[in-house]
Amino acid sequence: MTASCLGVGRAALVAMMMAGAAMAPFVAAGPARAQMLSGFAQAVAETAAAEPALAAFYAARGHAPLWTTAEAASRRAAFFAALDQADANGLPVARYRAEELRARFAAIETERERGQLDAAMSLAYLAWARDISSGALEPKKIDAGIVREIRRPDPQALLNGLLASPAPARFLRDLAPKSPRYAALVKARLDLQAEIATGGWGPEVAAKRLGPGDSGPGVIALRDRLIRMGYLRRSVSATYDGDLHRAVQTYQLDQGIKADGVAGEGTLARINRTPEERMKSILVALERLRWMNGLDLGKRHIWVNLPDFTARIVDDGKMSFETVTVVGMNQGDRRTPEFSDVMEMMVINPSWSVPRSITVKEYLPMMQRNPGAAGHIQLVDSRGRAVARESVNFAAYNARNFPFAMRQPPSNGNALGLVKFLFPNPYNIYLHDTPSKSLFQKDVRAFSHGCIRVGRPFDLAYALLAAQEADPEGYFKSVLKTGAETTVKLRDPVPVHLVYFTAFPNAQGRIEYRDDVYGRDAALFAALDKAGVALGPLTN
Repeated sequence: MTASCLGVGRAALVAMMMAGAAMAPFVAAGPARAQMLSGFAQAVAETAAAEPALAAFYAARGHAPLWTTAEAASRRAAFFAALDQADANGLPVARYRAEELRARFAAIETERERGQLDAAMSLAYLAWARDISSGALEPKKIDAGIVREIRRPDPQALLNGLLASPAPARFLRDLAPKSPRYAALVKARLDLQAEIATGGWGPEVAAKRLGPGDSGPGVIALRDRLIRMGYLRRSVSATYDGDLHRAVQTYQLDQGIKADGVAGEGTLARINRTPEERMKSILVALERLRWMNGLDLGKRHIWVNLPDFTARIVDDGKMSFETVTVVGMNQGDRRTPEFSDVMEMMVINPSWSVPRSITVKEYLPMMQRNPGAAGHIQLVDSRGRAVARESVNFAAYNARNFPFAMRQPPSNGNALGLVKFLFPNPYNIYLHDTPSKSLFQKDVRAFSHGCIRVGRPFDLAYALLAAQEADPEGYFKSVLKTGAETTVKLRDPVPVHLVYFTAFPNAQGRIEYRDDVYGRDAALFAALDKAGVALGPLTN
């Protein structure tokens, strides 16, 4: 049945919906009313069937409209305004079909079309709300090392919450992460889009090394590029002067590399990266923060950023402790996974129970060649009893049937050092001390079997114990002095987040960038690109 058959033309129907006029002309009496409502309800039911929760929502309300009445005008306007910001948030704009939905509002003629449109709006809303609040991708399908549990919103809660909200614009805005990091990354995306639209940061710097006292075209290109990036005030000097030296130092600090103020090969390679390359890191970082939406990042937590090789304690949004780290090497199952858990305890003077994979892949072949190899590590049976190596024929076993485990007793040379920090998890990942201190001096620190080595383990222990001990340092040292393996429970367990951000804001508001150590960003950006997330500004 067309709108004109009901005595109301298409233009009047559209005007009444979009301008917020009353819908009284559609409330007929008797058979006409029943026919009108059944057409709308049937169309809603058919379209909503694609999403069971949506079908149940409409059925519970007698298939009453959510978007296509005069009363829904503010809800419609708020949602379309939110969709207009989808690109700024790094979301796949085409997934929500905003322009198509707008066009359908302008072309609607029948109650069946109105029902189809109402349900289509709801489907678009659920897709957008899910993406903005918890991410557009399923990370486990992209990289096995991303084992983060994502809190997906309940569709019924999204629908009923919007329906009940007296301020739909605020309700929709609150679905996005509220973290200051997220807001800073959205701003960075907009800034980079502006740079892309105007041609980027200028010509690349054609040099291998530039330092104080140098002059010429390379220095001019370096200066111009740093000016465009916001690290240097505008000037026309062709000499590598003090201002340029300080700007390069600041840039190096923001890249997590040695800040000597000299633009060497590594520094210049980073400076020559394009806004498009940097945008990839921003887009993936926005997605990762959406995966973490719902976690309380305001209260005390430990933030371990794998490609930054750091661990921080954050209290009320401010860093109160920081240390360098060594993370898993970029090899097979040794890459440190991404997940969140709760640190419950520390073990002072820990023994090291060698993981099965290391026992059979590394130590068993060594002992087959020389039974006395790695003699500082005990061989133990299934009951935890030490076994004399001379009693074992190592050649009789392989990786599948080797019946022994290996354990290193507490000592200064223990692989875990003198303290480890536990947040029990299925991946057997934890933070720990190490006797191998030299690796902390390197810029890229991916050398472990997966666990995280801490550069300042004692200071981390003091910081954690301060919440429950009047003299945390004295208490720790008194336990350490015993030499006995001792478990100390944290009275208030601390959330710990193992994250992978190659782009993040610093305290000065600038975005710092890190290298994609494990290649995870590249895989995630490829998935975002396939989903339709745009690098540069959208064009009509």
